[in-house]
Amino acid sequence: MQYRKAITASIIVLGMTTAATGQKASEAAMASLIIDTDLGTETISRHIYGHFSEHLGRCIYGGFWVGENSAIPNTRGIRDDIVEALKRTQIPNLRWPGGCFADEYHWMDGIGPREKRPKMINTHWGGVTEDNSFGTHEFLDLCEQLGAEPYICGNVGSGSVEEMSKWVEYVNVEGVSPMADLRRSNGREKAWNVKYWGVGNENWGCGGNMTADFYADQYRRYATYTRDYGDNRLLKVAGGANSTDYNWTETLMKKIPHWMMWGISLHYYTTNWNKKGSATQFGEKEYFETVERCLNVEKALDRHINVMDRYDPDRRVALVVDEWGTWWDVEPGTNPGFLYQQNSMRDAIVAGLSLNYFNERCGRIRMANIAQTVNVLQSLILTDGEKMILTPTYHVFEMYKAHHDATLLPLHMHCGNYSLDGHDVPALSASASRDKNGKVNITIVNVDPVRETEILVDLRGGEYDSVTGRVLRGDAVNAHNTFEKSDTVKPEPFRGARIRNNILSLSVAPASVTVLTVE
Repeated sequence: MQYRKAITASIIVLGMTTAATGQKASEAAMASLIIDTDLGTETISRHIYGHFSEHLGRCIYGGFWVGENSAIPNTRGIRDDIVEALKRTQIPNLRWPGGCFADEYHWMDGIGPREKRPKMINTHWGGVTEDNSFGTHEFLDLCEQLGAEPYICGNVGSGSVEEMSKWVEYVNVEGVSPMADLRRSNGREKAWNVKYWGVGNENWGCGGNMTADFYADQYRRYATYTRDYGDNRLLKVAGGANSTDYNWTETLMKKIPHWMMWGISLHYYTTNWNKKGSATQFGEKEYFETVERCLNVEKALDRHINVMDRYDPDRRVALVVDEWGTWWDVEPGTNPGFLYQQNSMRDAIVAGLSLNYFNERCGRIRMANIAQTVNVLQSLILTDGEKMILTPTYHVFEMYKAHHDATLLPLHMHCGNYSLDGHDVPALSASASRDKNGKVNITIVNVDPVRETEILVDLRGGEYDSVTGRVLRGDAVNAHNTFEKSDTVKPEPFRGARIRNNILSLSVAPASVTVLTVE
């Protein structure tokens, strides 16, 4: 007990000293963390760890979908190795068909015999021909193979209320109806009972260039005619704001009755739109600016949540961050409209920080979808013909699955800063949860690319005597996996943690993501 008191006192003193002096991470690589393991009332929804698949570049075609006649192993045309990889992350949901593509997609073009489906031009992404061989049946088959909830985004920009209403009927009606009968004629007897429906996408931009007031009125019309069938209750998501457009969020909260929507979406990319830069060829200045912009995401989340809290203090309406991630220049020699980019340890740091932010706000944020799953933007998986590699971002999602549907635990952290050119950001970010078996899972991101940080963790409210963990790091912040060297960045066992009298001590590596399980 004396040991416990002494260590706890040292944690408090360390935290006060760091906060008072404002020491930089390069001068004081020490930190303290207090976790109340017996407290916590909010659940970190597994749906925060969702994904996004758009008809864009090689996300669908050449990614998920290779066709039934492909030499690449597949199940009904869906690539087996991608399915197995995503199942290891316990993927909770998948958003489709867009993105900007959603508001020019007419779902009836993507049903029935594939050879008879009409072709179209994908005007948003590369001007390529879309042959509609991957449609509603194929997407919902993919979700069933993954064990993931489908999240369908309907067409408000160029579609109609009737079109979206019939889509819901097609996939959700069990009994006799025109659309249910059409579904059966296309080979599917049982309804899919899809719960999650987005009513349009980016309607302030590519989804129709609408005003917030106009879209709010349109939402009310569409939501009225997208009906519940049987016991299935639709969870409808209103098309929300771009980045820091707080007026859009406020208008929707004012004009749409809260009972008409399960959530409001938000799109926020960690990018410099004036100069995105290379995904792998960058220096510390560019790395620091990315981390700094990621902190701006956290501030924007809080401002949107504050707006929602004014109109919905009981937090009935979810904030759904259904597009987020990094956005770099495309890889040299690739189609600019395909948004194909590499993925480095820098992207893994952004993923770890963002997921920690979402966890912390799980009382309001109940779904999120990284953009995108395969071959597009901050993807988890890259493919080249029969080859497939897992990105550093993939590994973060696989490691963070410990937080799925766990209880968020209060934590208090004191740490130094990572500094560059007169700017400072906190060196560490952390999140903690308690799972249904009583295990405590802790995720820690060290953004400092040079200094390791020694951490003392006071685990209050329980008795713990063992710790295991894994760490993701690279030789540099631009380290990445290639088709020639696919395991350059991958998780390794973390054996540097010790626990005694509920005090956990460890040292986290520079530019790393660490996951610990204490029991």
